[in-house]
Parts: sequence; C-alpha cells; structure tokens
Amino acid sequence: MTTRVILGISGASGAALALDCARLLARMGIATDLVITRMARHTCDLELGPAATQELEGLATTHHDGANMGATIASGSYPVAGMIVAPCSMRSLAAIASGLDDTLLTRAAGVQLKERRPLVLLAREAPLTLAHLRNMTAVTEMGGIILPPVPAFYLRPDSMQAITAQIAARAIDLLRLTPPQARAWRGAGQPDSRTA
Repeated sequence: MTTRVILGISGASGAALALDCARLLARMGIATDLVITRMARHTCDLELGPAATQELEGLATTHHDGANMGATIASGSYPVAGMIVAPCSMRSLAAIASGLDDTLLTRAAGVQLKERRPLVLLAREAPLTLAHLRNMTAVTEMGGIILPPVPAFYLRPDSMQAITAQIAARAIDLLRLTPPQARAWRGAGQPDSRTA
C-alpha cells in the first residue's frame, strides 16, 4: 500500500514552506492529499506566483476542495500516515485546538488527532498572544506537534530556499515515515554533512 500524507495549506504567510513539503514528499514517493483554503490560494499566488502555485498543485496526488466536508480525508477510515499544515494560520490553529471542524482542513486535522496519527502544524505568527499560546498548548496536549518555522541558523543556510527546505524536511521527519531527511547538527568542530 502506498504511504499517503495530507498536506494542508492555510492562509498564513509562508507558502514556500508548503511548496518545499510537496517537493520533498514527491521525491520520497509519498502520495499527497492536498487541501488549500481559499485564503491560502490567494497567499500562494501572492508569495510564490502563479507558476509555482501550479507546480505545488501538480505535485499532489489528490486535490480536495476545502469546502467539501464529504471528502475522503474527513474520515478516520481513510488510511493516511499523518498530516502537515504548512503554514498554519492562527485561525486554523484555534479551530483545531477547539475541535471546530468547520472546514475540510480543520476537519482533517481533527481526524488525525482522534485517530492518534501525527499532526504537525507549522504555526506562523509573531509575536504571539496568550490566546495563540493557549491554543498551541491545547493542540500539544491532544497529541499534535507545533513546529514554528524557525530557521536552523547553526547550519549557516546560504539562501531563503535552504531555510524553507530544511524546515519542510524537519516537518516531514516528525511524521517518522523514513530515515531523517533534514540536515542534522554534527556537533561543534565537526565537518558539515554536505562536504564530509
């Protein structure tokens, strides 16, 4: 059976994170069920441009209309290995934290929690309010993983693309499907894994 992962994209800034997740999942041979919110589609076009947005959509195995609450990913009986929301807006985070399954994205996320499957949220906001922090705590207590898209500066990335690719790889690694894809810290004084 083919491994499947849900990739949800909400309207927060950070569309490049979704594109890098989709690229890596495709390279790994993992099927992707893609759900994009209405605002996320606007953000993708704004931040990536239409060509990259088309690439993102083309990398998905299956597309789901964000308003279709009858889609396969709305059911726990649909076999997926987990879900990544990249980026995850504070609105989507709040809905997931409170169990408000009012869109296909938040319903699919809630399904991962109830089925005890990995749910990784690349929560994108700064600074954070107490409401944001409480929602992050609630999702964590339910078994979700909050992964703020923070650069791994210790790896000395040389471009924005290197930063987003590393964060995407970390998100996928948290699903525990394959050996780690992200570059690892080798320790002080150790050779860089790219040149060793």
